[in-house]
Amino acid sequence: MKKQHSFRLRMRTKDSIAGFLFCLPAIAGMAVFFVIPFCITLRMSVSENMGSSAFVGLKNYTDVFASSAFRLAAENTFRFFGAALPCIFFLSLGIALLLFRNLKKFDLFRTVFVFPLVLPVSSVVLFFQIVFGDLGILNRFLESAGTPAQDWMGEHAFVVLLILYLWKNTGYNVVLFLAALNSIPKEYYEAADIDGAGGFTKVTRLTLPLIAPHTRFILVISIVNLFKSFREAYILFGDHPDRSIYMIQHFINNNFINLNYIRLSVGAVLVFLVIFIMVGLLLGFGLRGKGGDEA
Repeated sequence: MKKQHSFRLRMRTKDSIAGFLFCLPAIAGMAVFFVIPFCITLRMSVSENMGSSAFVGLKNYTDVFASSAFRLAAENTFRFFGAALPCIFFLSLGIALLLFRNLKKFDLFRTVFVFPLVLPVSSVVLFFQIVFGDLGILNRFLESAGTPAQDWMGEHAFVVLLILYLWKNTGYNVVLFLAALNSIPKEYYEAADIDGAGGFTKVTRLTLPLIAPHTRFILVISIVNLFKSFREAYILFGDHPDRSIYMIQHFINNNFINLNYIRLSVGAVLVFLVIFIMVGLLLGFGLRGKGGDEA
């Protein structure tokens, strides 16, 4: 028995070492390209300036919070989050439920919905310029209908950015929701039909609770994509867009251009904290839900 135990222990140790060696390149890449730069950024955010590494505590953070540009950027960012996150969640969930109920052959629609994700950014921006530009298709249509042309790239830039985010990311969320819906055993719906449950009852009492773990993952992906939408916004509207869509990413980018790396570092750390807190709350809620189920 002792020999068997020692043999199993040696094999387990060899497996652990082999697993660590296989993971070592990924761990090294993560450390070099993410962990170490973040530590440098964190240290820089509490330093006096680029020429001095003297520790100044939270002075740089209070200075940034006192900045009107940062306050505007933070307000617009949270406003965009508050508008975009519920819109993409309910829109993608609604489309997924319709496709799941009514369409047997989904391959064509999956291709159509995912298509915006694989388009080059330049093509996406060019398409939106053609549609929403001052001389674009939408203004031409409004003028032909006797309605004055609108300043879509200025006064209504927030709406255009919201449409851009939804158009580019809804399809991916639809595919994820459909994968979650297809994982639900059909026997559950058959039992619900026998009990006389209606469509709304089946969605609220059966479908949504069963896809809750997938929903949390989709929300995390949506939050990440919200921050990634700055790429299209920057190319479409420039580094100094309308005040309604001047966001934290614009604040960070403009400080990078101005070589103000201290304020840039503070902004980057704050963005990390926002993402970390949001994702942590979602995942923490999921863990508490599992604990409650087990109890």
